[in-house]
Amino acid sequence: MSDLAGAGRFLLVAGLVLAVVGAVLVVVPRIPGLDRLGRLPGDFVVERGSVTIFVPIVSSIVISIVLTIVLNLFLRR
Repeated sequence: MSDLAGAGRFLLVAGLVLAVVGAVLVVVPRIPGLDRLGRLPGDFVVERGSVTIFVPIVSSIVISIVLTIVLNLFLRR
């Protein structure tokens, strides 16, 4: 019976994470300045015919720094 409880908790947490990610994706385009995220200098786009490769290096670094600061502020003991 405990296996089902663990699976249930996992599904509940996964659902909450998906809901938060979905809400962020809906809200982010409405915030001024964040519309450039993904098109910063250093984000590479290679287009060859019908194939497009997008490598958001700088955007990933910016998101990582922001998340590190926010999580340190909220989860510091």
